[in-house]
Amino acid sequence: MALLSKKDTGLIMDPLADNNPITIQVLGICSALAITAELKASIVMAVSVLFVLGLGNVVISLMRNIIPSKIRIIVQLVVVAALVIIVDQVLKAFAYELSKTLSVFVGLIITNCIIMGRFEAFALGNGPWKSFLDGIGNAAGYGLILIIVGFFRELLGSGTLLGFKVLGDPIAKTGLYAIGYENNGFMLLSPMALIVVGLIIWVQRSRNKALIEEN
Repeated sequence: MALLSKKDTGLIMDPLADNNPITIQVLGICSALAITAELKASIVMAVSVLFVLGLGNVVISLMRNIIPSKIRIIVQLVVVAALVIIVDQVLKAFAYELSKTLSVFVGLIITNCIIMGRFEAFALGNGPWKSFLDGIGNAAGYGLILIIVGFFRELLGSGTLLGFKVLGDPIAKTGLYAIGYENNGFMLLSPMALIVVGLIIWVQRSRNKALIEEN
């Protein structure tokens, strides 16, 4: 017997492509613009949301039959806030400099539309296992876009990846810089993240015409 049924696999795979939280549902755009100037920050934010959404979905699913309808949003906020505090404390303990770079954006995971949306739309109506898969899938779809945007912004904006110089030394004029290449400083500005996300959306819809909305 397979560990994952076809439907279970869809819960993980659909958000990676045809139902991506950022490019299709247009959720979580703020963090995609704000913290993707560096690939490392993008990866850490992706892993943080993976932890919070995956575990949070399970907790909400386990509590779904005892949460009074009138206070369900408050309960969801308490759950996600507790998980975000854990993430924040772990970052401060093991990656303090990176935690300062992410600063307020880790806290803003609490109000991330993707997380609250999955709690409300899925975890409250499904069992823990399916809720876990749904959380992992949507968080992975969100993280995938962050990592792609962070990759191109850091590479073209700074000539580095994860802080390592991959295009050469712009001061010593080695590598690509020896033939006249210059870093594109605009890539480090937040509006360029929106343009990169727009290009991803364009490519995605070019490959799958079914995603194109009719006027």
